Amino acid sequence: MAASYFPWDNAVRGEAPCIRDDDDAYSYARFAERVDAVAEQFALGGIGAGDVVAAVLPNRAELILVMAAAWRIGATATPVNPAFTADEAGYQLDDANAALIVGDRPIGDRKVLDVADLATVATTGWTAPTAPSDDTIALLIYTSGSTGRPKGVRLSHANLRFMASSMVSILNLTPADHALLILPLFHVNAICVSVLAPFIAGGQVSVTGQFSVSRFFTDVATLRPTYFSGVPTIYALLVSSPDAVDADLSSVRAAICGAAPISRELLNLAQERFPFPILEGYGLTEGTCASACNPLNGERKLGTVGPALPGQTITIVTPDGTEAPTGEIGEVVISGPSVMQGYLNRPEETAATIVDGRLHTGDVGRLDDDGYLTLVDRIKDMIIRGGENLYPKEIEAALATHPAVLECAVVGAPHELYGEVPVAYVVRHPGATADADELAEHLLTRLARVKRPTAIHLLDDLPRNPVGKIDKPALRRDLVTG
Repeated sequence: MAASYFPWDNAVRGEAPCIRDDDDAYSYARFAERVDAVAEQFALGGIGAGDVVAAVLPNRAELILVMAAAWRIGATATPVNPAFTADEAGYQLDDANAALIVGDRPIGDRKVLDVADLATVATTGWTAPTAPSDDTIALLIYTSGSTGRPKGVRLSHANLRFMASSMVSILNLTPADHALLILPLFHVNAICVSVLAPFIAGGQVSVTGQFSVSRFFTDVATLRPTYFSGVPTIYALLVSSPDAVDADLSSVRAAICGAAPISRELLNLAQERFPFPILEGYGLTEGTCASACNPLNGERKLGTVGPALPGQTITIVTPDGTEAPTGEIGEVVISGPSVMQGYLNRPEETAATIVDGRLHTGDVGRLDDDGYLTLVDRIKDMIIRGGENLYPKEIEAALATHPAVLECAVVGAPHELYGEVPVAYVVRHPGATADADELAEHLLTRLARVKRPTAIHLLDDLPRNPVGKIDKPALRRDLVTG
């Protein structure tokens, strides 16, 4: 049997463990049977190829069940952040033109199929349609909307298969592997890295509820996963927890860090604290999750996000569109089978983002002689102070060298004379007492005067968007309105 992430193809694995959550555990055969039952239920309700099925659910096995059932009948799935208000969810449901909504709560006055009413057994003799083709749109994943209204990213089954297979290769996954899923399933990272990849490898998935530090250490000790994928915030919480000292993490052989850049200091601290390698990677929803990653077996270069994944090409281009020399900075451009099929109903934005088949990321970076990518910053995050370009990531990296700094973010504040000036927000390690003056003094020998923040604000937490990235637009709005 060719490797597949479709449950109906994987039914031949029989009673091998497939997916579990807090309420149930499925073998491969039972999960495939349940997918057919729900697919038939959808079909009898008039859902078919080309329709969109929305899942407004917290992390649980049924969310994967709904996605797979939609795929079984050639439909598209769109997972919706369960924390959304009715208005926020309504925007995505309307934009996606969802023909069916599966949820665990009312959403305004919309008709919702209660997750508790999903079918358990298919009718004897029911035959599913032909498996969806590679170019069928499998997922509509909505961006976080930090630059405006969220956009629906169209990802095909070819995109998903390529990415999930890449993860199998990167992590050397086998049927013995077990993913602990701690990231939200309305994001493509969780779907590809922690669900579809182990499905292809014949491994298993444990779906946890909303992430908490204490639960993480308990789950690792009791479930014995072999890998997980997290974001920098999760690693910051884990390393600062007293539970980490005596935690049994012996089953974990690797972890991935993505979605946002992690500071060199935090990554070093995490590697010192935990016995497994943490592979820093890089990617976008528009690139079906990952385009670069430090290797599990091979040189891992601290401060980089690794080389391009096999089958993908990363190029650095200058503002005039020419390729930048090795070591020079420019925009990161990606090509390969991971590039999305475009934004839903946004042809102009699609054309501006995908040019000649290449994905323009809006990220600034450089490649070294070995092809390892170092991210400099987001183009839109760049601060222009009196005509001089400042990169917040460089300032954040300098701040992070102070032992009291757990996390930090730098944004541009409006200024009458210079246009913009850098302002920093800092979260300290628990128990740390360094104040803003001490942190400012720390930067005197590390940054030129023009790059030093004009103010350093100490916070208990940094604002975050639904995926867990630091919400810099919120910090900028606070500077304007506050």
